[in-house]
Formats: sequence, structure tokens, C-alpha cells
Amino acid sequence: MTPRAKLILLLLCAAQFITALDFSILNVALPVLGKDLGMDQADLQWAVTAFALPSGGFLLLFGRIADLFGRRKLFLVGLALFTAASVLAALAWSPAAFLAGRAVQGLGAAIIVPTGMSLLTTTFAEGPQRERALGISGTVLSMGFTIGMVLGGVMTDGLGWRSTMGLLSVAGVAVLAAAPALLTESRHPERPRIDVPGAVTVTGGLLSLIYALSTAAEQGFGHPDVIVTLVVGLALLVAFVVVESRADQPLVSLPMLRRRTVAWGNLAGLTTFSMMSTVIFLLTLYLQEVLRLSAFQTGLVFGVQGVVSAFAGVVAPKVIGRLGARRTLLIGLLLQAGFTATLLGLGTDTGMWLALVGVTFASLGHLWAIISYGVTATSGVPDAEQGLATGLVTSSQQVGITIGIPLLSAVASAHIAALRADGSGFAAATLGGIKLSLGLDAALVAVVAVLVAAGLRTARGTRRG
Repeated sequence: MTPRAKLILLLLCAAQFITALDFSILNVALPVLGKDLGMDQADLQWAVTAFALPSGGFLLLFGRIADLFGRRKLFLVGLALFTAASVLAALAWSPAAFLAGRAVQGLGAAIIVPTGMSLLTTTFAEGPQRERALGISGTVLSMGFTIGMVLGGVMTDGLGWRSTMGLLSVAGVAVLAAAPALLTESRHPERPRIDVPGAVTVTGGLLSLIYALSTAAEQGFGHPDVIVTLVVGLALLVAFVVVESRADQPLVSLPMLRRRTVAWGNLAGLTTFSMMSTVIFLLTLYLQEVLRLSAFQTGLVFGVQGVVSAFAGVVAPKVIGRLGARRTLLIGLLLQAGFTATLLGLGTDTGMWLALVGVTFASLGHLWAIISYGVTATSGVPDAEQGLATGLVTSSQQVGITIGIPLLSAVASAHIAALRADGSGFAAATLGGIKLSLGLDAALVAVVAVLVAAGLRTARGTRRG
């Protein structure tokens, strides 16, 4: 890898890192932020949802627009939007101004992520260099989410919640200043047309689905708004599949998903990202609301996890080299499921050490799963289709981070409300809701691990036959 290639990788990973940071840096600051801006407790979820909606909903659309108009150009536009929105959020004078900043941040992230991944795959040719670059990128994305929890706690306690948005502003300016000199323009050689029906259905479907899950966390799954938007979202996503099966230049190649390594690899990626980000979110709630730890103390717990995650990312390529990507993927998923399940032993008075050990070793498995699923999902794909394959890898990461938290936090919120109605105290009810969601989280990862093992074994047997 040349010095220039290393600098480009550093730049693209830095851009991915700050978008991942933005997903979590405010989580531990929400109570303080709400008091400062005068937001009701029930409205605090919109600090997360306002970012999640556009960042997940517009991901595929901006990836295709970048193919048409230039990836470098759109990457710079996304960085500029993200940075300006971070400044607005840091200076917000009202809930409306803050949420507007968060929404534009999400829009910027929806541009940065797919264009950054496309620039990465066009910079590094298929083979060991690309696999290494994808592994580093995936590790950085996951660590950004974790480190965001740590920085959020430390900065909120020491400098106030606005400092977290200020950090993103400074980081955005730094990346934006370096990008023009390092990046060269890249676009699809055939300048594909935008698949308008596909863009409308997938964007509308993801926006509706994320809104429904986020609203369910506050109002329950039985609320009319939730039911309507959930049905609309699922209907639009089904329509998207139909549209893509007939489109000449689809946003997502359905024939690509018929490759077992691509399909099962991306299912593993979607699952590991969605479920691990949810574990971190639920543990933040547990540590602050049940054990009454400060934002700073909560950040320190996740700091240990961050150190182990960094180590896991470093050794993962060696593990893959010895065991193979598929076996490492399955071990990673099972480790994540097993150590998430240990968190069912959390209590209302004690549990900090169990939380620290459980989330730390679950993260080790998660990092192994991240790096190995990227290799698995792009293996055996012809050079001409590598862009489509890596695009699916990126989409799995971003959609996973976006949908996991609202889905299982809605389950937790509904169970907490039911326990409170039955007379349980606040701490006991909150713990009950958290443990229910953690149990579902661990079970889902374990089931997917079994399915992926069977699917990939069938794929290997088919090729031998």
C-alpha cells in the first residue's frame, strides 16, 4: 500500500468514523440536553430519530446519484452539509433548531457513507489490499459507535452536551479541508440512469419503517400512527423488490443476492450491526437509569469495551487467515450472542462489572463478525460486480445501525409500561424491559448464526458439486 493510498484510507475512515460517532455521542447526554433545551422526556428519542431517518432512508439513493454525478463531488457536498449541520446543532437555541441540525446531519451522513465506500473500493483493487481496507473501515465504523458513548459521557460531564456537536464540527472541517487534495473524481463509466421508482419505494419504505419503530418506542405498537406507517413501510419495501426485479439498471442487484455468500454474508452483517448497537444503547439506559451512574462513569465502562474492540480489530485478519472468513464469522456471531445472553444476569443494585465484561467480549465477537462478513459477502464476485457487492455491504452496516435500536427499544418501552401498570417500581420495571430486549437480541443473533452456518455450508457444497 503506497503512502498516498494510506492517506486516502485514513481520510475515508475518518469520515466514516465521525458519522458513526454521531449515532451514539448524544445517547448518554440526552437527559442533560433535554433539560437545557426544554424538551420533554417523551421527545428525547427524536434527538436520535431525527438523525436516523435521513441517514438510513436516503442511503441507496445517494449511492446511485454519486455514480451518476461523481463520487468525489458528492462526498464533499455530504461533508459540507454534515459539518454545517453540526455547527447548527451545537448552537441550537430551541428544540426545533436542534432537531433540524440533527436531520441535516443525517442527510450528510447518507451521502458520506456510500460515496466514501465507493471511493474506497475504486482506490483499492480487489484482493488482499481491498479486504484489508474493508476490514479497517468496518472496524472504524463499529468503534466510532462505541467511542461515541465514551466521549459523550466525558464531554457532557466536563464541557456540556454542546461540546459533542462542537467536536463533530471541528472533525468535519478537518476532513473537508484534506479531502480535495487527496481524492480524485470517480463515477460509473456508463453513467447509469437513476432508478426513480426504485429510489422512491426504498426511500419511502425505509423512512416509514424507521419512523414506525421509533414512534413505537414512545407510543407502543398499537398506536394508529405506528400501525399505518409500519404497513406502508413494509408495502413499499415489497414494491421495491418487485420494481428492482424488472428494472434495467436497479439500485440493488437482486441476481447478486442469489449468490449465497453475498446473501448470507449480508444477513450476518445486518444482524451483527443492528444487535450490537442495540446492546450498547440498552446498557447505557441500564447504567444511567437503573444503577444511576453519571454520564462520565458510563463512558468509562464503554471505554474498556473500546480498547478490547481495537485489539479485536487488529487480530481479526490473523484469525481469518488461520480459520477462514466463514468460520471466523460464525465464531464471532456466537460469541456476540453468548456474551449478550450473560447480561440477563443484571440486577437493580449490582451489575456494573457484569455489564462491562458482557459487552466487552460481545464486542470482540462483533468485531470478528464485521471484518469476516465483509470478506465473505464480496468473495467469488466478478470484478465487474465488486461495486455492487461492496454497496450491499455498506447498506447492511448503515441500515443495521439504523433499525436495531428503535426496534428493540420499542419492545423494552412497551414491557416497561406494562410492568409499571402492574405496580412494579421504576428500577425494576426498567430492568425488566431491558432484559427482555437483551434476551431477544441474543436469541436473534444465535438464530442467524445457525442459519448462516447452514447457508454457507450449502454454498460450499454446491460449488464442489
